Amino acid sequence: MNEQTLDSRLVFEGAFLRLFVDNVRAADGHVGTREYLRHPGAVMVVPLLPDGSVVLERQFRYPLKKTEVEFPAGKIDAGESPFECGQRELLEETGYRAARWSYLGGLHNAIAYSDEKIEMFLAEELTHEGATLDAGETLEVFTAPWQQLLQWVRDGTVTDVKTMVGVMWLEKVLAGEWERKEAV
Repeated sequence: MNEQTLDSRLVFEGAFLRLFVDNVRAADGHVGTREYLRHPGAVMVVPLLPDGSVVLERQFRYPLKKTEVEFPAGKIDAGESPFECGQRELLEETGYRAARWSYLGGLHNAIAYSDEKIEMFLAEELTHEGATLDAGETLEVFTAPWQQLLQWVRDGTVTDVKTMVGVMWLEKVLAGEWERKEAV
């Protein structure tokens, strides 16, 4: 099943994405081309309030040319652990700090063309301190019952894969079907 890399070429390097084009030999001997993005990794946080509401964001996403509903998320900075990134992003984007953290798991959101992995955390026992958005980052923070978010996934209002997976994992944790894992 493995493919052998014959040659690899960096064709674009941006602020955090790098695009490669590789020539490969497939297991059946066929020679082909693979185009893919290297990504430093990201984190998503599922912020849960005591009343069962989740903290969400509306944010314009340029590639789609529209505003999307999502959980808070962001890329991992150099030297930063996923957990540290989650804490930072939650506070910066929503203004909330969490006293209780659980690790939900990780997902590769586009395995056909990217190595990006998003680590997901559940944040509870929230206190609001105030957001400090990055320059150029415009978003609206709001809350909704997690069941409403699940309905938005079902009806197609929410199509962001990390948010879709996050609310489905939340449902399993709250039902007691999946145990919480300590975040570190």
